[in-house]
Amino acid sequence: NRVRIVTQLIDAATEQHLWGETYDRELTDIFAIQTDVALHIADALRAELTPDEKTRIEHEPTADMQAYQLYQQGRHCFLRYTSEGMSKGIKFLEAAITSDPKFALAYVGVALARIEMGEGGQVEPEIAYSQARTAVTRALELDPDLADAQAALGYLKTVADYDWVGAEQAFKAALALQPGNADAFDHYGRLCGSLGRFDEAVALTRRAQELDPLAHRSDVANELLRAGRVDEALEAARRVVEFDPHYDRGHATLGWAYNRMGMHAEGIAALECAVGLSPDNSQWFAQLGQALGLAGRTDEARAVLAQLDATSATRYVSPYHFAYVYTGLGEHDAAIDYLERAYAERAGAVYGIKGSFLFAPLREHPRFVALLRRMNLA
Repeated sequence: NRVRIVTQLIDAATEQHLWGETYDRELTDIFAIQTDVALHIADALRAELTPDEKTRIEHEPTADMQAYQLYQQGRHCFLRYTSEGMSKGIKFLEAAITSDPKFALAYVGVALARIEMGEGGQVEPEIAYSQARTAVTRALELDPDLADAQAALGYLKTVADYDWVGAEQAFKAALALQPGNADAFDHYGRLCGSLGRFDEAVALTRRAQELDPLAHRSDVANELLRAGRVDEALEAARRVVEFDPHYDRGHATLGWAYNRMGMHAEGIAALECAVGLSPDNSQWFAQLGQALGLAGRTDEARAVLAQLDATSATRYVSPYHFAYVYTGLGEHDAAIDYLERAYAERAGAVYGIKGSFLFAPLREHPRFVALLRRMNLA
């Protein structure tokens, strides 16, 4: 029932040991220990803490250790970003809420998982976003100053409401409350990329990755692709795959880096790997169909369309995913038909079509421009 925390401060440039301390504590309340040690370190390093910073350090998200452990398990599962991982994560997070109904951070976790499932097409967006909105609202009722809740609200305003101004205000509020909130940086970066503010998007997602490289692995590479910085994107995507060879989103991002460099065989192989790692994810399967179409392998691309159509008879398939394949086949009107459906349903990542390289061939089409206008993106 005792814990030992060893702290060190080292100058990374010279490897000089500047300061160190060991703290032995009784393991009765991990949050109290965390606060105590953090304040001792701040004092030892002569840090000038503002009242807000001191309040953040002393804030306990829950007094229920079982709830906190369930929350950590839920977030771990969710961050796999697979259908199975997110479903399992939600179960842990809901169990955390059952254990402590006033645990605001657990409601945020549920909201983020629901949003991701709605955007990825694992669940009908109308259902997913309604559930996410309920969870975010409850989190803010419990703790209006919770940065994670403000960041989740910004993400929801982006994907479900197309409220660009409101979303940006929520992200800025989150970062004012907690300047080191990785989720806020990452989702703010996605918003900027969707609005065509690519340099900001790269900087924000890079900061998110620096703060939490396990949670935010591939968005930097994706935003580099949007920005047209393909060489950098390829290197970033390769690092993602090297870091986690079983991460489907990493392989999909690598595939598009190859495709944008004209290396279609390598790009298709990477997308096939993403599909193999997550065979129930129609997003990667549809993107594979798009890549096949762009490579001139039209029969295979049409086979993907047929499979998506057959799958839609038994479970939800996002219209956004059909738009991928039709774009790859050069059938632009059909692609826009599905994008218009996606817009109406708030399906897929349709909020990001202005900045998406996947729909670049459609940018001059009058119907595409009209769709952007309806979304206040043109």
